[in-house]
Amino acid sequence: MPKKYGELAIEQSELVAWENPSPGRDYTIEISYPEFTCLCPRSGYPDFATICLTYTPGRFVVELKSFKLYLNSYRTKSISHEAATNRIFEDIKKAIKPKKMEVTGDFNVRGNVKTVIRVRL
Repeated sequence: MPKKYGELAIEQSELVAWENPSPGRDYTIEISYPEFTCLCPRSGYPDFATICLTYTPGRFVVELKSFKLYLNSYRTKSISHEAATNRIFEDIKKAIKPKKMEVTGDFNVRGNVKTVIRVRL
């Protein structure tokens, strides 16, 4: 069966940097993505989280659709909460080179345990 257009878009996704429209001004951008999923590397069960990105842009901002598709690419990856949050942080940092940034992975309760990971620049 051929892949659907959404599957292809996710498969081909990459973070896109746009020029900051106000590079001379420090301001904060907050993006929340409440539908993040990845797979537990030990059990294979899905993990669910809200990923929050807060940053002060330098020369670039992240294009929102590319950010959404990039995060969707994790849904089939076997990766820990810590590794996922840190990889997202590093990929965004590399793509847009912000002045300041925080990525929070707020993972849903599983097995009666709640995990929140924060990575800051």
